[in-house]
Amino acid sequence: MDDPSMFPSESDEYDISTVDLSDDRYEVKQSLVRNKYTVRDSAGNVVLRGKQKMFKLKEEFPFVTGDGEDAFSVKAGGIIDVGGNYAIVDAGTGEEVVVLDEDYSLFVENWTIRDPDTGEALATIESKNKLLSGLRHLVGAANLIPNKYEIFDADGGHVGDIEGQFSMRDAYTVTVDDASDVPKEAVVAAACILDALENQ
Repeated sequence: MDDPSMFPSESDEYDISTVDLSDDRYEVKQSLVRNKYTVRDSAGNVVLRGKQKMFKLKEEFPFVTGDGEDAFSVKAGGIIDVGGNYAIVDAGTGEEVVVLDEDYSLFVENWTIRDPDTGEALATIESKNKLLSGLRHLVGAANLIPNKYEIFDADGGHVGDIEGQFSMRDAYTVTVDDASDVPKEAVVAAACILDALENQ
């Protein structure tokens, strides 16, 4: 009989070697410095820090662990990436783990987390409030109203939420169901990125 441990689950395939996000709830908070983020687990421990950087018109979000070790980077694919693909690159292996693909239609952000090789959709992140999502692009003050997103697996089943909180600094609670095969690192990174990009 085959040992099930010899066959990693689908989500294991998209794990990042440098971090272990085994919790099902994370707090993402923007610091007073624009587009700099701290991610804490449900016990309040810092598990990731990320900061947006610009290199020759390309964006990059390097993330480090709570101990300050390189964890992964999120890199924009194109020179000026309006609809943008972002690759999550594992700092330990140098490999692309997943790709974040923004479906930008009528000012509404929907994100798809894809396999970097096949392009197969692994999960989607959709804004719950289409009107607010549109207003955030047109009216700066609308950014003060927290947005909410729902996370779906590849089959369209609900697996979690990203919920904004009223705060001077953007803060999000990311919840991913334990039973989900959606890659948590990608979802947590996406929560930071979609906040940064919506505020541009």
